[in-house]
Amino acid sequence: MQWLLLGVLVIIWAAFLIPVGRRRSDSRSVEDFERRMELLANAEVHGTTGRWIVTPRKGVRFLGPRERQQARARARRRRVFVFLLEAIGLTLLIGVVPPLRVAWFVSAALGGLLLLYVWALLVIKARAAAAPPRVVAAPHRVVEPRPTIEPDQHVSVLAAAGS
Repeated sequence: MQWLLLGVLVIIWAAFLIPVGRRRSDSRSVEDFERRMELLANAEVHGTTGRWIVTPRKGVRFLGPRERQQARARARRRRVFVFLLEAIGLTLLIGVVPPLRVAWFVSAALGGLLLLYVWALLVIKARAAAAPPRVVAAPHRVVEPRPTIEPDQHVSVLAAAGS
């Protein structure tokens, strides 16, 4: 029992003490900010006047509103999936301790929820593949012809208005 507690403590300490490649130190981000500000200052000093054009990052395709919405939905679904996996792993670890074996029932419930979620994702994917591609046509504009006034009509209208 004590070796298990010691192992959990070692894992927790290792998670906090071992630097993760994704994390960046504050000093590094400050240095990046200063370097970018210097580049901007040098660009303005050396006579590069004109408009600044905001473009997508290099190698990244420009996404329209619909594609951006789909990308956000994918990211949200991925976060939910990973959360469920992590919750299952955590509750399984908690259930290893004898007085807390009830957590295994929570793990089983989360596992069932994960299976339902995966099934829902597969159904969504199948419906999206079966749906015809959405093409939005431009609205049809009916252009009514404008009434034309012939030169003779104009004169007769003026004559009638003057009488």
